[in-house]
Amino acid sequence: MSLILRNPSRRTVLAGAGTLAATLAAPRLLRAAPLARLALFGPPAGPSITLAHAVASGALKDLSAEVSLTVWRSPDELRAGLTSGTIDLSVVPVQVAANLYNRGMGLRLVNTMTDGLLFIVAESGTVADLAALEGMRLAVPFVNDTPDFVLRALLARQGIADKVQLVPVGSPIEAAQMLLAGQIEAALLSEPASSVAIMRGRTVGKAFARVIDLQAEWGRQGDVGPVLPQAGLAATDAFLAGGVELLEPLQAALVRANDEVLADPVQAATEASGPLDMPAPILALSVPHSRLAVRPAGEARPAVEAILSLMAETDAAIIGGKLPDAGFYLL
Repeated sequence: MSLILRNPSRRTVLAGAGTLAATLAAPRLLRAAPLARLALFGPPAGPSITLAHAVASGALKDLSAEVSLTVWRSPDELRAGLTSGTIDLSVVPVQVAANLYNRGMGLRLVNTMTDGLLFIVAESGTVADLAALEGMRLAVPFVNDTPDFVLRALLARQGIADKVQLVPVGSPIEAAQMLLAGQIEAALLSEPASSVAIMRGRTVGKAFARVIDLQAEWGRQGDVGPVLPQAGLAATDAFLAGGVELLEPLQAALVRANDEVLADPVQAATEASGPLDMPAPILALSVPHSRLAVRPAGEARPAVEAILSLMAETDAAIIGGKLPDAGFYLL
C-alpha cells in the first residue's frame, strides 16, 4: 500500500492548527485517556468518607466509566494488597508509604487527606495531658503501625515511655469495647472509633471524651503546628504506568469532594455508611474531628517530614532508614 503525500490546503492547515490550539488549551482532564476501571482503596476512617462521596457523587466519572471503593480493614491487609498488586491506588499511612518507597517498592504519595485524627479517649476529667497517663493501662490498636509509633514517640519525648502500660489490641473497635468494659483506663483511637466509644459510653452512663488530642500535643512539641498528616493517597508504579495523567484531575476532584463532605457531613456519611460498614450517624459525628484536608504531597512535605522524623527518633527502620527523597512526592 503506497502513501501519497499531498500539499495541504490553507484551510486544512488552519483547521489543524485550531484543533491543536484547542487541545493544548483544554484542561488536562480532557487530554488524559480515561481508565477502563478506577479502583480506589481506603481505611475504615475519615479519609474514606471523602473517597466514598467522590464515588457516589459522580465526581470521578470523567476519569473512568467504572469507579469503585473498597475499604481495607487492617494495615496488614493493605500491605498484602500492595505487595500482591491487587491494590495500586489507596489511602495509606504516610509512614507505611515512606517505608515501602525507601525499600524500593514503587509506591509514591499523591496527597495527604487528613491533618490528623488520633485521640486518647478516657472518662472525662480523668486525664489532662500525656503526663497523666503514667501508671495507666492504655489500649493500642495495630501495634507497630503509625498510631502506635506516633504515641510511643510522644511518650518518649515526655519521658514516660516506660511508665504507661500499653495494651496491644487487634482493632480500634476492640479497644473501645475494652474501655466500655472497664478493662483499661484509656484507649488510643482514631476517628470514627473515638466517636463510637463516646456514643456507646453514653448508653451505659459513662462520659467518655477525647481527653488528649495528639495533633495538639504534637503541635506543642514540633515546629509545624498541630498538623499530623497521618494518611494520604498513594499510587504504585503499576497505576502510574497507565494513569499518571489522571493524577492532577483526580486531586482536583478530591479537593472538591472534600469541601462538599465538610459542608454536608450527614449526606457524606450516608454515602460512606455502606463502604465503611458503619452507621451513618457515627460517621457524621466523626467528620468534624477527622481534620479532613486534601493537600498535594509536595505542599504537605514539610509536615510529612516532621512527623516521619518524630517516628524515626525511636527507630529509623520505621520509615525505611531515612526520609524519602523528592521522588516520593508525586504532586
